[in-house]
Amino acid sequence: MVTNTPKINETNCPVSAMLALIGGKWKPVILYCLRNDTRRFGELAARIPTISRKVLTEQLKELEQDQLIIRQQYNEIPPRVEYSLSDLGKSMAPVLNAMEQWGLENILLKK
Repeated sequence: MVTNTPKINETNCPVSAMLALIGGKWKPVILYCLRNDTRRFGELAARIPTISRKVLTEQLKELEQDQLIIRQQYNEIPPRVEYSLSDLGKSMAPVLNAMEQWGLENILLKK
């Protein structure tokens, strides 16, 4: 049977496009931690204790470059920096919520 459905590859796959932005071990977790609140670096580090500070810094920079988060730096002493979701990042909230629900129902609650 021949269909007119276009073939999916990495260049036209919407899932691949999304994973290019949030793929990896830490980015979804960081976005999940920011989905309801603005957080400082130390708060994120405390909520994700297994991530190194170096990797957290790198991932935050990439998420900012991809316009998923906003980095707000305040000219205070000591310096204060806060991270929050951008509008694009906020648009991922339903995806993150669905992932949370799936994880609860299929992994955490079944243990």
